[in-house]
Amino acid sequence: MLKIVKTSLFTIIASVVFTGTANASVEEALANICTIVSADDKGELRKKMRAVQSDYRLKLRDYYTGISCNGQSLIRTAIENNAVEVGTLLVKKMPSRDLGEPEKDGKTLQAWINENGLQDHVVAKELMSRL
Repeated sequence: MLKIVKTSLFTIIASVVFTGTANASVEEALANICTIVSADDKGELRKKMRAVQSDYRLKLRDYYTGISCNGQSLIRTAIENNAVEVGTLLVKKMPSRDLGEPEKDGKTLQAWINENGLQDHVVAKELMSRL
């Protein structure tokens, strides 16, 4: 009986430690994604997305809402930094239904673009064609 309790306790502790380590690793893997988007480094972003997908089985839509670059989403960051290649890639990789949903501030990407007068930006045009 005591052996079963010890084994169960060890299993629970091991699973808690492993879960904490896995979450920290995903955060570390995505740590510099804002820098990559700001620098318009499409190749590095593709590499980062492939690594996260193969290591953690997460696609862009799974972690897009959890990432904030100075309070902005990745696509907003790309538009603000004139990162055309990265912004276009992000728009193409995201499901169109997710592109039309409100973000953390309650505004959709389309509303944010119209509010800031960015309708003529290449990424904004790509986004509008997807919606």
